[in-house]
Amino acid sequence: MTDIRPILERAVAGERLSSDDCTALLESHHIAAMGVAADLIRQRRHPDNVVTYIIDRNINYTNVCNVVCTFCAFYRRPGAPDTYVRTLDEICAKIDETISLGGTGVLMQGGLHPDFGIEWYEDLLRTLHAKYPGFQLHCFSPPEIHNIHLISGLDYETIMRRLKDSGLYSLPGGGGEILDDEVRKRVSTKCTTDEWLSVMRAVHRVGLRSTATMMFGIGDNVTHRVNHLQRVRDLQDETGGFTAFIPWTFQRENTALGRKIKDELTGVDYLRMLAVSRLFLDNVENLQSSWLTQGLKLGQVALRFGANDMGSIMIEENVVSAAGAHNRADEQMLRYLIREAGFVPQQRDILYAPVNRDQPETDGVSQSTPLRELTVMIAD
Repeated sequence: MTDIRPILERAVAGERLSSDDCTALLESHHIAAMGVAADLIRQRRHPDNVVTYIIDRNINYTNVCNVVCTFCAFYRRPGAPDTYVRTLDEICAKIDETISLGGTGVLMQGGLHPDFGIEWYEDLLRTLHAKYPGFQLHCFSPPEIHNIHLISGLDYETIMRRLKDSGLYSLPGGGGEILDDEVRKRVSTKCTTDEWLSVMRAVHRVGLRSTATMMFGIGDNVTHRVNHLQRVRDLQDETGGFTAFIPWTFQRENTALGRKIKDELTGVDYLRMLAVSRLFLDNVENLQSSWLTQGLKLGQVALRFGANDMGSIMIEENVVSAAGAHNRADEQMLRYLIREAGFVPQQRDILYAPVNRDQPETDGVSQSTPLRELTVMIAD
């Protein structure tokens, strides 16, 4: 087994890791050492000892989808009896509730509806932006943008400019799964790796920001995961448009793919990927814990494996919960978990700007381990 200490020492020293380094780390079982190194880098990038979270919700405006993804339990084929399209009144009621809880925005995504051209999305955004001018609309994923491209015949950059002009604030990084077509073509008929990346390039070119995601454990291996991280880092070098990276493990319940994959990934697999993401993605500022998929306790541990953000209180979520992720938390719980991990909780908005509704609790918050001690731990 490769001695990973030289790799960790170089990462801690600020050197950029290679894809071979990334492979060696993902093949190693020394996750404690990786966690120490990732925590050190997290502390260096965020020396204020703050861990952020956001108050928002996922609004799924439709479950109608004209593609087949074997890892998804949410979508319904056009014409199925249980399909829906949320009305404007329903969407506004969800936004009103979010605002009442101190929320600053929504993450709105849906299936790839075969009848929705760009005008449908523009009308929705304009209406919501006019009614909630200060509310952040973090909407639509690269596959949805690609679907608009197929229906409306417009290039990605034109689509993104028109959606931005209609009130779009930023774009979520959904639909990334594994950015390697050897995997993607086996599990989905939606956009390819190059199409996902091209959408994100267009998003950043028109001046919008986005997140990037990874869902692993869908028949992928270490090579595929390294390719995914490399492609995210390369595009970030080019555009600088990603605000955060969010990895999580495949949730298999109620999915066709879940019935085929025998070995479910473990908490160790998740923490390893999280730590390696922090070590390899040296140009991405924020790394988010996915407590929704991994559970609250493992999500809390993630804060010592490179994550500096606890994600959303998730007032509503329908996609991964349909696949078996039933974890729930309110603001009080997330703040408690953050404090108990030794950090100061701070609400943020979509672009990681602080939201100061109240003063964060500081009693009993311990300071992070000094950098010198962490370096010694890695060397040992």
